[in-house]
Amino acid sequence: MGEPTVWELLERHLGRAAELRRLLHSEPDLSGDESMTRDRVLQALPGDQTPVKVAETGAVLRLGGPGPCIGVRGEMDALPVTEQTGVPWASRHDGAMHACGHDLHLAALVAVAWAVHEARLPVPLLVVLQPREETYPSGAKDIAEHGILEAEQCAAMIGAHIQPALPPEVVACVPGGVNASSDEFEIRVHGTSGHAAYPHLSCDPLLALSEIVVALQSIVSRSVDPMSSAVVGVSSFASGQAANVIPGLARATGTIRALDPRNRALLRDRVVAVAENVARAHSCEAEVRFTDGEPVLENDPALVRAVSTHLADQGIGLSTTLRSLGADDFSFFSERMPSAMMFVGSETTDALHSASFLPTDADLRLTARAMLAGYLGAADLLTAPDA
Repeated sequence: MGEPTVWELLERHLGRAAELRRLLHSEPDLSGDESMTRDRVLQALPGDQTPVKVAETGAVLRLGGPGPCIGVRGEMDALPVTEQTGVPWASRHDGAMHACGHDLHLAALVAVAWAVHEARLPVPLLVVLQPREETYPSGAKDIAEHGILEAEQCAAMIGAHIQPALPPEVVACVPGGVNASSDEFEIRVHGTSGHAAYPHLSCDPLLALSEIVVALQSIVSRSVDPMSSAVVGVSSFASGQAANVIPGLARATGTIRALDPRNRALLRDRVVAVAENVARAHSCEAEVRFTDGEPVLENDPALVRAVSTHLADQGIGLSTTLRSLGADDFSFFSERMPSAMMFVGSETTDALHSASFLPTDADLRLTARAMLAGYLGAADLLTAPDA
């Protein structure tokens, strides 16, 4: 019998990965406080290299020799959710839960790292343990701007995310934009307060903001190509305290999502124009503030083709249509280097971020196989004769 393949080696480490997943799930760390999770994952990884601490609570670890490497990202943070799964290994931290599958991703990454390490594959693997995927400031942005990826000669980045919208044993690996840019906005309308019985003596910011919110709903349908996907949504509205007092201020917040970077800039401009001009029509003033979020997550077409070949060779079903106006700060990596984010089908039908979300060990196996296919596809491109 010959040496085991890297795929066979992966299977040997899935049991240990499942145990690690349960440990991580039971002891979740919220965004910005992932040091314990980081250290547990580092202890579970192979090799004798010294990790480099980045982004406060994150780390990168090279497995293999010098030269260009392939990065695989694992997010570490949990969500501020009170778990309702009832499993023996449920979260022991009140108000914290791995409700987005990050515990699963980390455990899958450890299994992949062991398989690549034991197979002695020629292309080094860079394990990227990323904090703060769920909150701002973005952990991926901090790592991307740190310079460590360039220092390690990271040639491509691979990510995989569990996705219950897909059926089990199916992986979506799609070229182009697969996650939207995401910006938040706040609109503050300043008017003149007064007695509700004498509205002609006031400038009502609540009425002005109400019309602004309605007007914002037509921006996408009248400013964006119908063949492009985008969202402008208002999610909070606050104004006034008394039934007989016209307030002096009204405030709303919302989100802008787009799969085309050009639409991202267009929609921001349109939100400002609508808010300012509608407010002015009511003798009020509107102030718009933006919180910059993630850019569009673009999958590299050549990398997608190479990864899809390995997925298909393993008999994994492929989806070529799944895109989402959700956002993931993996996009800060895809801005800088060829990258591929895969969405992994799940046996659970509970929604991401729900208190009952609990992927299975089969989902862990598929996630690990997707990550390994990503690494191998990127390695193929890196070692091709014309690379």
